[in-house]
Amino acid sequence: MEGESLAGLSPEELGEALALGEPYRARQVYRWIARGASGWEEMTDLPAAERSRLAGLRPRVDSSSPAARLEDPDGSIKLQVRLADGAAVECVLLEDLEGRRTACLSCQVGCPMGCAFCKTGSLGYLRDLSAGEIVEQFRFLRAAAGRGAISNVVFMGMGEPMLNLGAVRKAIAILSDPRGIGLSLRKITISTSGVVPGILDLAEHGPKVRLAVSLTSADDGLRGELMPVNSRWDLAALKDALARYQAATGERITLEAALMGGRNSSPADAEALVRWASPLKVQVNLIPWNKVPGLPFSEPSRAELEAFAAVLERAGMTASRRMRRGRGVMGACGQLGDTLRA
Repeated sequence: MEGESLAGLSPEELGEALALGEPYRARQVYRWIARGASGWEEMTDLPAAERSRLAGLRPRVDSSSPAARLEDPDGSIKLQVRLADGAAVECVLLEDLEGRRTACLSCQVGCPMGCAFCKTGSLGYLRDLSAGEIVEQFRFLRAAAGRGAISNVVFMGMGEPMLNLGAVRKAIAILSDPRGIGLSLRKITISTSGVVPGILDLAEHGPKVRLAVSLTSADDGLRGELMPVNSRWDLAALKDALARYQAATGERITLEAALMGGRNSSPADAEALVRWASPLKVQVNLIPWNKVPGLPFSEPSRAELEAFAAVLERAGMTASRRMRRGRGVMGACGQLGDTLRA
């Protein structure tokens, strides 16, 4: 038991792992973990003898721990989380202008996708995270948030969720369980670089969360340069998968376009996106590229961004401009991994 995470276990699994006997005892422990308890002494409705027994087993609620914390003046908080095997990941708490808080969670140590414009992609891939290690990030961010509640979760941190879908599914089940944390599935988003089998699996087996796809470009050649995933599943295969996902779920899909000045930010690029997306039901999230030292890209100008958005809006598409949050702590889109250097 020592070193294993309890945060990713259901009440039934907790009961078995901890030999809790009566099911209601497991539900008590589960509720305490959902509230943020990290030690047995906090679980005051358990008998003292039971708390002492559990402490003797030396199981830990969390297998990882926050190792570093960076705070941005915009209210964002980035945590480096040290895992039991010594590896580390980052997760971010983002706050919008209305005070709503979103937990941006990682699902892998590093990332195997190698997107040219992303800091995490330059780190390589070490391993998948367990469901417990994913849920722990939420627990640590919630503690960092203080009194403010977290209303949304996005799997947009380090790693490709569709390549660790089993653990992501289980983490979502824990996060959305009304017996515990109780987040609405409508407040949870999985973002993928375009892993087609994962999209189809999600369509068939759920959970029914929101889906976002990092598109970046609707030109196969350019997308292939920027996103190696396109050599495995090209734009035609991706569009077919999204059409099948939409037919199965009826849900609108978010297309994310990380715009780099002079690379994929022209009106012609926007027109290609419009043609490719038809007739899918989508909204487009425009993300000005966030600077990463050492990468050969530049931010788009305000004029480029607005001209791109204007093409989409004239075509009747919903285009939103991503708020730039967390840039001061390298916690914005594409920047995660900065505190993991050396």
